[in-house]
Amino acid sequence: MATGYLDLMRAPHAMRLLGGTLLGRLPNGVAALAVVLFVRAEGGGYGLAGALAAGYGVATAVGQPLLGRLVDLYGQPRILLPAALCSTTAMGSLAVVGIGSPALAIALMVLAGVTTPPLEGALRALWPSVLDHRPERVHRAYALEAVAQEAIFAGGPLIVMLCVAQWSEGAALVIVNAVGLLGALSVAVSGPSRRWRSAPRQAHWLGALRSKGLLALLGGFFFVGSALGAIAVAAVAYADTHGDELVATYLHSGLGVGALLGGLVYGARQWPGEPERRLRLLVAALAVGYLPLALAPSDVVVMTTLSVVAGIFLAPALACAFVVIDRHAPIGTVTEAFSWLVTSFGVGAAMGSGAVGPVIEWGSEQAGYVLSGIGGLLALLVLTVTRGVLTSPHPVTVAVAGSENDRNAAPEPRFRTEDRA
Repeated sequence: MATGYLDLMRAPHAMRLLGGTLLGRLPNGVAALAVVLFVRAEGGGYGLAGALAAGYGVATAVGQPLLGRLVDLYGQPRILLPAALCSTTAMGSLAVVGIGSPALAIALMVLAGVTTPPLEGALRALWPSVLDHRPERVHRAYALEAVAQEAIFAGGPLIVMLCVAQWSEGAALVIVNAVGLLGALSVAVSGPSRRWRSAPRQAHWLGALRSKGLLALLGGFFFVGSALGAIAVAAVAYADTHGDELVATYLHSGLGVGALLGGLVYGARQWPGEPERRLRLLVAALAVGYLPLALAPSDVVVMTTLSVVAGIFLAPALACAFVVIDRHAPIGTVTEAFSWLVTSFGVGAAMGSGAVGPVIEWGSEQAGYVLSGIGGLLALLVLTVTRGVLTSPHPVTVAVAGSENDRNAAPEPRFRTEDRA
């Protein structure tokens, strides 16, 4: 297992791109926490803090696929660099001007969110050219990225708290976003990013969303995201019943450890069969893993162990989903397609977090975990019902010369002239 990952990390530019992307996405992972801490330090209430965090989240969900489409059209540096600068400036401005004007604060957060650079989609578009178009190495890179994502999102809150302890909440906001800017710059000025060009695309206002297979995948992972959003809130409720807020940290860490272990094992070998069918099996295992959480045993060690089990299939499911997107995205829309997955997953998580609150108040933390299990089962249901469109795409008959990312083998749909954008 280690040999395969070492081979991957020795590839030119691989570690720089992976590390830069993870640092560049640090603001996404800790924005809600950093903003809440900043607003409270400034004397604001939780209502304003929630509004700012929600505004950032919604704006990010909207901006990712739009910026992804621009990356496919104009290349990575032309979009990633100004987007990163704009997002960092907006968040830094909030730290300077404070919350004296709530309208201005919300506007800055929305601007920071909508201009967040689509680094996830950009990296996944780069992997094939960086890894010599070898499928086994690309698939392993997807798994490693899913694992590393869990690590950065687990460690991100710690970075915020250390900055707060050492300096202030405003400084934490600035430092985290400055680190994100440096990560984005590292990716955007790299050789692979500057050389990358999307395959020629057929203009259409729907862009990547004209792929029925992609729509099916996005629907499924909306519910995966909702399940995780519900789990995050239910873990806090479980900790409250035990009178120790650290318990929630144990449960979140358990999910992260499970995802890390599962991703490492999954990416260490090549799996036979079509990835579309394998994805359904992985999501089925993910859904089954969520169900025992509804038992909510009083023993924290047992509950943490169940959390580890629940997280095992998350990173493999994400890694497999990246492969499926790669196969079903219409030619020339790969960055946009990957960015839509980020949006679908994030919106689902937000909806799950919002829906589980009333459920917990009506029932208990057990009811919250039941909702997460339902989310996992709905994800499986969507992928099962739509298996007709999530079949292996037919190979294209004409290859695009010089294409950097034409490796999805998806047929380019024919559209009438009136459909062109």
